[in-house]
Amino acid sequence: MTASEGAGPLNRVLAQAERQVARQLEPVLAEDQLTVDRWRVLDLLADGEGHAMFAVATAIAVPGPSLTKIVDRLVDAALVYRLVDDRDRRRVLAFASSHGLETHARLAPRVAAVENAILETLGADADMLRQLLGQLTGVQDLQPSVEPVA
Repeated sequence: MTASEGAGPLNRVLAQAERQVARQLEPVLAEDQLTVDRWRVLDLLADGEGHAMFAVATAIAVPGPSLTKIVDRLVDAALVYRLVDDRDRRRVLAFASSHGLETHARLAPRVAAVENAILETLGADADMLRQLLGQLTGVQDLQPSVEPVA
């Protein structure tokens, strides 16, 4: 099956799927004035560890300047705080605050319920989708399989 016979090019299908999931999550998160990107940061930081800003940007797939704005909003809401890394004064670490951890604990089951409802629509294919997406996100530097035309 070619892209024209299926759902479309991979980049478009992945973007549409991400937007659909985000649309389902937005009402749950909006009650706490969170966007999906802000939730992704809070969810990452909820492990209680400090994370370097670069690592957070990489994990949630946003550019550094965008992450700074996202974290600024979370700091303004007292959900996150930043500290300079004691081992490397050039690095800034982000942490979930106690209020952030409480918010995460309250919202995480609701977010999981939305995600599970979405996955349930796939039936038995849900586990395969997770596995394939995990493999895809782990691939580094994909190279085209065709030679560029000279």
